[in-house]
Amino acid sequence: MNARMVTAHDVHKKYGPVEVLSGISFEVERGQVVCLIGPSGSGKSTLLRCVNHLEAPTSGWVSIDDEFVGYRRRGDQLHELTEREVCAFRARVGMVFQSFNLFPHMTALQNIIEGPIRVRGESSAVARDRARQLLDRVGLAHKADRHPKQLSGGEQQRVAIARALAMQPKVMLFDEPTSALDPELVGDVLNVMKDLASEGMTMMIATHEMGFAADVADSVIFMDQGAIVEHGTPRAVLEESDNPRTRRFLSNVNREARPSIDT
Repeated sequence: MNARMVTAHDVHKKYGPVEVLSGISFEVERGQVVCLIGPSGSGKSTLLRCVNHLEAPTSGWVSIDDEFVGYRRRGDQLHELTEREVCAFRARVGMVFQSFNLFPHMTALQNIIEGPIRVRGESSAVARDRARQLLDRVGLAHKADRHPKQLSGGEQQRVAIARALAMQPKVMLFDEPTSALDPELVGDVLNVMKDLASEGMTMMIATHEMGFAADVADSVIFMDQGAIVEHGTPRAVLEESDNPRTRRFLSNVNREARPSIDT
């Protein structure tokens, strides 16, 4: 079994004349957790969207478990898959966004079973059984019949994680999953993600939660202006970096994270 789960090779992404990703290359091994950090606009979200082909790279390629994402090789050329083929492949990659993107007219349980039934062709009974197990896993078994508007932001995000897991993905992508949450709700979501990490789920996580990255990540990628500035262990990047851009970013993040003191 190949140890590599995700490979990005010289990925560029342009919107008109603006280059958002500038030659990104990295590997993620099976079962690894990689945290993407960097200032807003550094390209973290675009990179994640290229990994599951919500965005097609302008050049370069991404593979998951040795299969090209969004393309098929014919001879020396890569040819883009049809939208139907891309959607089928994308089912193997779970993605959790900043906003929860739950269907407002569906209960938590219904949100989770929709994909397995419609995309994977599972029976309602099998999908419902797995959905209840997943709701229990994220601590929400007692809220299976609640609609999104009846759930807190943190609860909605945990349902979104359960919905992604219901598709039995090979990789989970998280795009700032706690950025829209009240501070007191962040911990419950991060704890679910820590549990996934401990169970060996391969994950790529764009985050501003430096403490979480230090605790959970196997490696940290610091991005700025569409490029990888530094890539290494959490200790090397977050604690021992001698790169001035990395140090400046971490100093700013730590300053913003300090609680204010009333005088």
